[in-house]
Amino acid sequence: MIEHRTMNIEHKTKNKILKNKFSILGFRVSVNLGFTLLELIVVIAIISILSTIGINSFTAAQRRSRDAKRMTDIREIQTALEQYYSICGYLYPTLIPGGFYNSINCPAPPISIMPMVPVDPKPPSMTPYYCQTTCDGSIYTVCAALEAGTSPTFCVSNQQ
Repeated sequence: MIEHRTMNIEHKTKNKILKNKFSILGFRVSVNLGFTLLELIVVIAIISILSTIGINSFTAAQRRSRDAKRMTDIREIQTALEQYYSICGYLYPTLIPGGFYNSINCPAPPISIMPMVPVDPKPPSMTPYYCQTTCDGSIYTVCAALEAGTSPTFCVSNQQ
C-alpha cells in the first residue's frame, strides 16, 4: 500500500516536470504556459491600430454615402422643378436666396408634384436644401453642402 502511494507521488512529480520541461537532443528546454506583458501590449496595440483604421474608413464611407444621397435628392428636386415649369405656365416657383422648398405644388391646375421635398440625410440637423441665388420665376439654383470630395457644394440650375 505504501509502495503504491510512493509510485503514485513519483508519477505525479514526473508529469509535473514533463509539463514544464522537455528534452530535445539531450538539451532540457523550459516551456512557458503564459504570455509576457510585452506580448500582450503588442497585441493590444495592433488591435487598436486596426480598429482605428476600420473606424476611419467606415466614417469616410458614410460621408460618401450621404453625399451620394444629397446629389440624388438635388436631382429629384430639379426634375420636380422642371415638371412644375412645364405644367404651371412655364414659370418656376419663387424663393428668396437661402430659402428652401417645403413642397412643390402647382396652384393652377392644382397638382402636387413633390408633396414633401427631401432634406439633408445627416442627423440630427435634417436641414433642407437651399436656393443659392435668386429663385424667381425664370431661374433657380438649388444647392446642398457636401461633406467629402473636392467641391464643398453640389448645385443644379434650371434647364430651360
